[in-house]
Parts: sequence; C-alpha cells; structure tokens
Amino acid sequence: MAPAIDVRDLHVSYGAHTVLTGLDLAVEPGEVFALLGPNGAGKTTAISVLTTLTAPSRGTARVAGFDVAADPVEVRRRIALTGQSTAVDDALTATENVVMLGQLSGLSASAARARAGELLERFALTDAASRRVKTFSGGMRRRLDLALSFVVVPEVLFLDEPTTGVDPRSRLDLWDVIRTLADAGTTVFLTTQYLEEADLLADRVAILDDGRIVETGTPDRLKSLVGTDTLVLHDADGETVDEIPTDGTVEGLRRALDGAASAASVSLRRPTLDDVFLSLTGSPAAAQDSRIPQEIA
Repeated sequence: MAPAIDVRDLHVSYGAHTVLTGLDLAVEPGEVFALLGPNGAGKTTAISVLTTLTAPSRGTARVAGFDVAADPVEVRRRIALTGQSTAVDDALTATENVVMLGQLSGLSASAARARAGELLERFALTDAASRRVKTFSGGMRRRLDLALSFVVVPEVLFLDEPTTGVDPRSRLDLWDVIRTLADAGTTVFLTTQYLEEADLLADRVAILDDGRIVETGTPDRLKSLVGTDTLVLHDADGETVDEIPTDGTVEGLRRALDGAASAASVSLRRPTLDDVFLSLTGSPAAAQDSRIPQEIA
C-alpha cells in the first residue's frame, strides 16, 4: 500500500533563507504521526507544503496519492487542516459555523445540522451553540476550530499544535476523536509543543532539526536511544540519595533493588521524549512547553 504522505528531498527557501533542507518522510495510512522540533525548525512550513499552502522550492511531496504541486485541488479534496490560528467566523454562531462548512463540503442542510449537533456536543460547546463566536473565549474558539476539522472525515488530517490553549477535558476529547479516526483509516499528521502528548498519542514520531529529519521511530524506540531505566533511591525525607541504572528487565531491576536496602523508598525513572529532544537537537524540551498543562488560565 502506498504511503498516505510521501516526502522526498523537500526543500523550501525564502530568498537566502532556507527553512527545509532535504526533508524525507513517509506516513502510512491510518497512522498517527507526530512531527517535533525546536521553534523555527520548519514544522509549520512542512505542514504548509503538505496542505498546498506553500510551494516547495525543490523535491516532491505526495498526499493521498497526489502531488501537492501538480495536483493541489485533488490534495485539498482529501485533507482537512487545523492551523495554529483559528479560522472561524465571528459573526456566526457556533452552529452556523459548522452547518455552513458542512454544506460547503457537500452535506445536505439536515445532515449538516445533525453533524453540527454531534460535534458541538463532543467538543463541549452545546451550551454555546446559539452564541455568536465573537463572544467566545480563546479556548472555546479553539475547540470550535477543531470541531470544524471533523465535519467531513478526511483521508488525511493535519493538526498544527491542535491542543495549545485547550482545556484538559477538550484535549482528552480530541485524543479520542483522533484515535477513532485513525482506527477507521484516517491518517493524522500533527505537530505539538507538548512532548508528552506526542508520546501518548503518536504511533511514530519524527524529530525535525535545522530543516531536516534527524530521527524517526516509535516513542519507545526513540526513548531507548538515549538511555536505560534508572532506579532512584530516596531517603526518609524524599530526597534522592542514589541512582542505579538498569536494563529494563525484571532481573536487572532485582539486581538494582539488591543495592537499595538502605533506601526508605524507590522510584523508577524512564527516559522521556524530553531526553530524546535534548539529545538529538541540543535544545532543552522545556523550551517546547513539553508537559501538558493541567490548568488553563
């Protein structure tokens, strides 16, 4: 089966400034694929090319079997995109926004209204369905923008930092939608500033640095590149008194525990995508707001 997204030797330059330099990647149908990278690495530019918003300077990119440069209309018919900025109509209500897009996408008036009800309920906007969007908070606007991406199920869904500014409940709802779509065959390509989100959601992760992919793999495989599990020993006050590397096996953990007799408590620390990010890009993942926020101001 051909890849849902196939990128080969992709270059994008703006004058003397090169953003993407020989980007290569392939995403399988039904896969949730996360693209991570430092700010300015080219993540949004990559999505812009794949969604036909930016022309490549060199190389090829095919989405759903069509070349983004030669067949942009065919690509657009098969994709949906949620960008970093919301694309909702402030003068319309939430329901009117969804119904309008549904009818523009070929749904009948009744089907579009039914779909609007489903999506507004899923994204916790039912109580605000008849309110004009100009009265919405930033988080509500973002949830509506995400709902619009699911009006018609696409072959390939592009999400550029979809959960930035979204409350925890809506984030979990979005994850459920993404998993359901992927299980049904939709390919999901996302960028995120939350490394924990990529770890929990993506089948595979690619690390983008300085305009090219430096490593690709499952979250577990990438984490295995940067170290092993570590048994952390704590005293009675909870302070760390020692750290013992293990190989992740039961026998290795037993050996490590043999040396932990004097500890009041122990914990196991596993490599994270933060560690991968720092190892491969030289940039601290903290600069990416890598942890998912528990509260939204």
